[in-house]
Amino acid sequence: MAAQQSDQFKKVIAHCKEYGFIYQSSEIYDNLSAVYDYGPYGVELKNNIKQYWWKAMVQMHDNIVGLDAAIFMHPKTWKASGHVDAFNDPLIDNKDSQKRYRADVLIEEYMEKIEKKIDKEVAKAGKRFGDAFDEQQFRETNDRVLRNQQKFDEARDRLAKAMTDGDMEELKNMILEYEIACPESGSRNWTDVRQFNLMFSTQLGNIAGEEGKLYLRPETAQGIFVNFLNVQKTTRQKLPFGIAQIGKAFRNEIVARQFIFRMREFEQMEMQFFVAPGEEMKWYEYWKEARMKWHKALGTPDEKLRFHDHDNLAHYANAAVDIQFDFPFGFKELEGIHSRTDFDLSQHQELSGKKMQYFDPEKQESYVPYVVETSIGCDRMFLTVMSQALQEETVPDAKGKDSTRTVLKIHPALAPIKCAVMPLLKNREELTSKATEIFNDLRFAFSCQYDEKDAIGRRYRRQDAIGTPYCITVDFDTLEDNTVTIRDRDTLEQERIPIDQIEKIVREKVSMKQLLKD
Repeated sequence: MAAQQSDQFKKVIAHCKEYGFIYQSSEIYDNLSAVYDYGPYGVELKNNIKQYWWKAMVQMHDNIVGLDAAIFMHPKTWKASGHVDAFNDPLIDNKDSQKRYRADVLIEEYMEKIEKKIDKEVAKAGKRFGDAFDEQQFRETNDRVLRNQQKFDEARDRLAKAMTDGDMEELKNMILEYEIACPESGSRNWTDVRQFNLMFSTQLGNIAGEEGKLYLRPETAQGIFVNFLNVQKTTRQKLPFGIAQIGKAFRNEIVARQFIFRMREFEQMEMQFFVAPGEEMKWYEYWKEARMKWHKALGTPDEKLRFHDHDNLAHYANAAVDIQFDFPFGFKELEGIHSRTDFDLSQHQELSGKKMQYFDPEKQESYVPYVVETSIGCDRMFLTVMSQALQEETVPDAKGKDSTRTVLKIHPALAPIKCAVMPLLKNREELTSKATEIFNDLRFAFSCQYDEKDAIGRRYRRQDAIGTPYCITVDFDTLEDNTVTIRDRDTLEQERIPIDQIEKIVREKVSMKQLLKD
């Protein structure tokens, strides 16, 4: 299974490069590690993901508005938020391979191996007992499962405590006790664990020293918090209300890997929802369910998504959960929902000396609101879509024989190109002229592509590979009766439709309207 997952991941990465979705940054200079550029189809898909999130979050809620805060912020912002003092990852080096790792990730990977052992035992028992298998009873009574579960629970609890306490020595002890080896060399010759601050710093103008130090923001949330009162007053919002933002963030990751899953420059889609103290858990549960629905509306199977509660809460949170997706390399965080209490606004109020309070007209009192956050990485969502959509299928070719096609079954509302217009033959001026006329009319309605190169079958395959849901073919019958063939990417069905109906039919199929309703 692990090998299959690895192969699938390699195929996703290769497909992104070959078909113009993602390129390695500065490739002609031998690349810049963990930084990527979105190509012609990638930028279209990414924009559609952002549009889906924005419409679902802002357009569909009366009490959520948008913001686009600057990347540069006053350095005191990051002092107040805790990033200057506490935005660290535990770093460890292997002395033999000279490779650098996050100590907590090494321990998490050790725990994942234990989990896989348990799942393997359960799967074997399931096959052995068939329909009579009681998984819960097996997990609670089988000796091997119980021993491994005990190991897992002990490691989880120790890791959570060590991370909460900032205990670097305990993390090193765990790595040694669990005999965790360097993935690169197999060596267990480790340095001590030390804290590594993840923020990129730069200088303001020609001012040197601490006075002129600025940071590239490591998250977009603080831009929302410092503008809380500006937005509340200018939009006359009453609690509860939210502020949504899409923007770039920057983190000097110790180990940035797994393609665009973990990068040093990335894009976040975040919403901070301000509520009265005491109501945060009600809204925390609401946003958990609302965000899961957003993912499932795209057709993501239930078994590919799960909630995972945090074992190690951030210093500002009283509850936190991840929505995890089953990537080709396993279940990993896709989106976080956090109850941040009143930490951020209180900290900014204290350090700035400016009140960050809301006057509640019903209670006739002022207070610092609590916050429930939803935060999703746009790049991770992109990888989710690509991982799920990329498929290889055996389908009949033009001669009726079986052939393999590579297809991106992206939801039509997110597809980079909504429809392609093709003349049956490129050397017949009457066909190319009519196809060009149709294309030039449709491009006013949605993103289209005109394609006349190669045989019609190859053109279909090319459009399948970039995820185009509908292909319009202009043939000799078109010249007689003003109808065209429309081909469905997923079903491969073809039907004749009038030219004047193309826009209406395609628009209904690629619209986000039904997606938002779902």
